[in-house]
Amino acid sequence: MTVLYALDLTGTAAFAASGAWIGVRRHMDLVGVLVLGLVTAVGGGTLRDLMVGDIPPFSLQNETYLYVSVFAALLVYASRKRFKMVERPLLVLDAVGLGTFVVIGTTKALDYHLGFFGAALMGVMTCTAGGVVRDVLANQVPLILRKEIYASACFAGALLLVALEVAGTPRPIAALIAASAVVMVRLLAIHFNWSLPRA
Repeated sequence: MTVLYALDLTGTAAFAASGAWIGVRRHMDLVGVLVLGLVTAVGGGTLRDLMVGDIPPFSLQNETYLYVSVFAALLVYASRKRFKMVERPLLVLDAVGLGTFVVIGTTKALDYHLGFFGAALMGVMTCTAGGVVRDVLANQVPLILRKEIYASACFAGALLLVALEVAGTPRPIAALIAASAVVMVRLLAIHFNWSLPRA
């Protein structure tokens, strides 16, 4: 198992847990919690694969992602009365997943010969599209349309990765720098409560 794959599964579990937790907070039943967990974890990558033409999507080519998502969602549902205790550490894992998903989405789009801007958008989509669907299903304004620095951190990381590739930086180094930048910006935004200007 490569480090990137391990981080990918960790991010998948964190995303699934965050989606399931919203389902719990919205008083959904077990099926609803599982659906929100799955959509959050694999929705963005699935949509990305459909758009770049990688069929079937990654989560159906390697069902480990589905198993990890279901397990994380079930764990949240089973421990829902005590889950508040791990909500903060989950934000750290979520940030790690964010950086990993940006790198995976952007590099995959580049491998499918998308332009630099299109590749950056695919990186952002990988991180955020599942959360948008989750929020719509939960009947709330999507996170990326609110004040939090989330999608903007993803977009900055994706553009940084593309710029490093253009400059000739070896991909593993470029990926590490870009992912680290996304994680750092997201964690700093959480700690200092940074936000973008509101209309």
